[in-house]
Amino acid sequence: MFGNLFEEDYSSVPNTQYGKGKKLKTKALEPPTPREFTNLSGIRNQGGTCYLNSLLQTLHFTPEFREALFSLGPEELGSLECKEKTDAKIRIIPLQLQRLFAQLLLLDQEAASTTDLTDSFGWTSNEEMRQHDVQELNRILFSALETSLVGTSGHDIINRLYHGTIVNQIVCKECGNISEKQEDFLDLTVAVKNISGLEDALWNMYVEEEVFDYDNLYHCGTCDRLVKAAKSESDDSEYIYDLFSVIIHKGGCYGGHYHVYIKDVDHLGNWQFQEEKSKSYVNLEDLQNEEEIEDPLMILKAILLQEESNLIAVDQLGQKLLKKLGTSWNKKYRKQYGTLRKFLRLHSQIFLLSSDENTVSLLKNCSLEPKLDFQRNDQIFKTHTSEALELNDNTSCPHWFDINDSKVQPIKEKDIEQQFQGKESAYMLFYRKSQLQRPSEARGNPRYRVPCHLLNEMDAANIELRIKRAEYDSANNNFQLRLHLSTHYHFFNGALHPIVSQPESVWDLTFDKRKTLGELRQSIFQLLEFWEGDMVLSVAKLVPAGLHIYQTLDRDELTLCEIEIADGEDIFVWNGVEVGGVQIQTGIDCEPLLLNILYLATSSEREECQQLVECPYVFPSNAKVGTVFTAFTVPVGIILIKNAESSGDKGWTAIPMEDMNKTFREQGLKNGSLILIQNSNDQSLLTKQEKWITSTNEINWLQVKNLCQLESEEKQVKISASINTVVFDIRIKAIKELKLMKELAENSCLRPIDRNGKLLCPVPDNYTLKEAELKMGSSLGLCLGKAPTSTQLFLFFTTGSDVQPGTEMEIIVEETTSVRDCLKIMLEKSGTPGDMWHLRKMDWCYETGEPLCEEDATLKELMICSGDTLVLIEGKLPTTGFLKVPIWWYQPQVPSGHWKSHVDQKSCAVSPGTAQTAPSTQGAPGNVHEEIALHYLGDVEISEDAALVDLKFQVMTLPSFSEIVGPSPSFLRAWTVENRHPGRLLRNPQQQLREYKLGRRTEVCFEPLHKEESLGPKDLLLRAQLRIPSERAYSLSVDLVWDTAKGCTAASLRQRVADFCSLPVEKIEIAKYFPEKFEWLLISSQNQQITKRKKKKKQENLQGAPYYLKDGDIIGIKNLLVEEDDDFSTIRDDIGKEKQKQLALGKKKSREAHRVHNSDVSSVLDTAARPHRPEESLSIRVGSFR
Repeated sequence: MFGNLFEEDYSSVPNTQYGKGKKLKTKALEPPTPREFTNLSGIRNQGGTCYLNSLLQTLHFTPEFREALFSLGPEELGSLECKEKTDAKIRIIPLQLQRLFAQLLLLDQEAASTTDLTDSFGWTSNEEMRQHDVQELNRILFSALETSLVGTSGHDIINRLYHGTIVNQIVCKECGNISEKQEDFLDLTVAVKNISGLEDALWNMYVEEEVFDYDNLYHCGTCDRLVKAAKSESDDSEYIYDLFSVIIHKGGCYGGHYHVYIKDVDHLGNWQFQEEKSKSYVNLEDLQNEEEIEDPLMILKAILLQEESNLIAVDQLGQKLLKKLGTSWNKKYRKQYGTLRKFLRLHSQIFLLSSDENTVSLLKNCSLEPKLDFQRNDQIFKTHTSEALELNDNTSCPHWFDINDSKVQPIKEKDIEQQFQGKESAYMLFYRKSQLQRPSEARGNPRYRVPCHLLNEMDAANIELRIKRAEYDSANNNFQLRLHLSTHYHFFNGALHPIVSQPESVWDLTFDKRKTLGELRQSIFQLLEFWEGDMVLSVAKLVPAGLHIYQTLDRDELTLCEIEIADGEDIFVWNGVEVGGVQIQTGIDCEPLLLNILYLATSSEREECQQLVECPYVFPSNAKVGTVFTAFTVPVGIILIKNAESSGDKGWTAIPMEDMNKTFREQGLKNGSLILIQNSNDQSLLTKQEKWITSTNEINWLQVKNLCQLESEEKQVKISASINTVVFDIRIKAIKELKLMKELAENSCLRPIDRNGKLLCPVPDNYTLKEAELKMGSSLGLCLGKAPTSTQLFLFFTTGSDVQPGTEMEIIVEETTSVRDCLKIMLEKSGTPGDMWHLRKMDWCYETGEPLCEEDATLKELMICSGDTLVLIEGKLPTTGFLKVPIWWYQPQVPSGHWKSHVDQKSCAVSPGTAQTAPSTQGAPGNVHEEIALHYLGDVEISEDAALVDLKFQVMTLPSFSEIVGPSPSFLRAWTVENRHPGRLLRNPQQQLREYKLGRRTEVCFEPLHKEESLGPKDLLLRAQLRIPSERAYSLSVDLVWDTAKGCTAASLRQRVADFCSLPVEKIEIAKYFPEKFEWLLISSQNQQITKRKKKKKQENLQGAPYYLKDGDIIGIKNLLVEEDDDFSTIRDDIGKEKQKQLALGKKKSREAHRVHNSDVSSVLDTAARPHRPEESLSIRVGSFR
């Protein structure tokens, strides 16, 4: 119709997104943005629907139209839920219009979508991308609504609200007869060119008298002839109309954009301007008065006013306060005002918290005057405009907004008048009768006259939005941390290595990076439950040598962002001093370097025969280069170095003697660097010109030993070779020189010998020495049997978890062999009977790793390589998703009232280590000194998805349990077994075993109870023992349950113990027992308060240092009425300390002896391994409802 007259000029609208041939939608994962400070919602542009958006906003802000549409209920229009039914008469367009208006009023989103509405029009994506004339749309939309509302009470909405009549009068100049003709209209079109204003245009078009004379005479019916006459329109001055909407067209004839100025009749939006905000702006530095600084309200408002977006995360608000004042909220204000979020909630007339309380903004109607009295309003989207107007004394000022698709901004009336010039002009004006009055309850109330079903739908949608925003916020701010627990590591070969497999040693933790380090520490405490001693968190990193600790994290008040913790960071959890009794050096300076050491070693058989040996070794970066001689027990000599990136024979550098005290880092050595050691008197590696050369140039031989168990004149021979020599040729030459039978050529192989004399995997004959990674000077063994082919694997295997190097058996299997078949072959070769076995892979430090659970998988699929060691472990492999849990029975000496068990070692199932007993000493009764006996009951195979109570039921079905008299599983208390003692308490019987993170090696013991117990998440189970006066002994332990919900403090525990013992709190002393040290630590509330003042602790917590109180801990109780000394120790403690002293002394002597003889060097070296990286007319399709 209009050609390209009103196509979008995309280049002039930078704030709107456009696409081509498709609907534009927000990101799938990102929820809609909340409303901005105006508290009004815009409408998203579908590509070319700005004209539609402007008209829809105008109709929405017409209260009479909006409420007339809302008055039509589902009984007349139907329901959107039934639109898919073929026989249903659903008036889809008014329903979708109702829903859109409800979203614009109530849904907390920056912009609503018209996709459902345009779909109800029958529009395609191409129509949504093409712009049309807004006046044409207005007529077509009104026509579609009239058609849709036929037969309903709203059939006359358009006629009643928008219908007008023009009365044309023609007066005959001869007889005075008046002829009238009426014309209906919905809108009036006027010409504005060369017209000064709208009134002149209307006068010229419809009011000004038109004279019929001369050649243009009028035929009068009364006179029945052509006469002179005058035509005019009747004057209707009954009503006065106010302008309330101006649809603007911006651009030229061949491109442009629509937006709209709308007067907010009901004051639904927040109408305030940036300059009004700036008038109340006060810089935080201007708050010089001490009372103002002490007033948190003034400070928080000043910080928020400095934010351009007037929106900030609550955590960042706290950080900015810390930076401005030099102290945190908790230290300065928490005691008087509570937490920061609580303070913001209590001042909701000033601060606007998001639904998830993660962000906060300053309401636009507030200033920095601290004593203004605001009325709190809890209605979801109620505007604060009225209060703002009262503050500014401008209630008579009309509220206009500029609505440009998604963006809504306040605008003043005087600014609108300046817009109508140039390329941006008013195109369509909407007027409303001035006499129309709005009820007071509609003012500022977006819920006024909205149907209940739409109210409920919007409320539910807002809840869903809050949830999605919280989830999105969480996804954007959460990151992964890898926790390495020190209890799963040991210091070995210069770095930290996992004792068990890597998956069991590392815990993945998802955490909010906006939280503080202190909150991370507390979360780890709660996650571990059984941590003892100081907890220090340090940043670690995996290097070729192992795990190394770089930086210890402190300042618990800082967020993880502020201390620059990265996603996927490795965090080492330890006591900050030692791991497994070894003191650990930390920092970049002592980063371990994995170096390859080359030196000439003398053969054990022939002293005159030397071979070049390469050995990986780990040194700290800050160690002196000269320590190489000490580590390898060679005299001081010459050291040559070569960095890993250097290739070929060049790159060797000699270290002068005066530089031997420089560190490895100062010498530029890196991981993988080579170090060549030689005796200063040995010139075999020097040329005559005394220039340094590579050692491998001069050594061009390999040593082959006869290990065929055949008699020969020679036991070993040297075979000349180069790096390109084929292994087959070396083998044949060795057979000849050893004078062995030629038949061996078909049934022998060469196997490298390591520095400990162990035979390694055979080398394929078709490999060159370079491909086989054999160094010149290496020792090879000539052995019977063929080398494996390229599709075969040479594997070592052994039986049992206690593996000693050199005791392994060997097999050759196809790489396509399944785990199940490989197990059968190994069982057959080792002569091991039975089928209750499974395979595990040996890790690099001779520790048994995870089981090979996929029994039908091939060895190749599981990445089993030649040279790997597999271990045969007794016990059937649990089904995937199942745990095989060893079950133990634990019954401490308890007072009468506990149900008895007849379990003893004879009645229990036979298992290695059937009874586990801690040593006991005569002289003092009580739980502290009793024998802690764990009796094996058997194994239970159970699903990881099963609950703890299911495990208890299965335990009661074990044959060994038949001797135990127990009423039900609720009378069983479950613990994990750690170091042959009850460890972590498994308190929730309905919790899944998977959530307990038991792992495949966890063992569980059960303790009988004399009554059912239900421990809450904050309950702490302690073993209380009353001290026997004058005997240095204790009575039998009694379970004491302490609720720590109100605080895990010394005063709270002392009060609980006093109530338990029916003694005055001032007449008791309590102490925690540390059985591994045979020591008691007094728990005194008075001492805690002194310590708190001295160290300025935030709050005492017995679950932290130095007590680390946990479930199962022993608490000694002393009655001061009968015994007043401070001694809590027993005779057994004295004996235990003396034994520990003697044991420590013996270990010290043993270490000194080892250092003297250097006997531990080889055992460290042998396990080190090098790490292997289209114009159409506008139409709206409507169904028939007649």
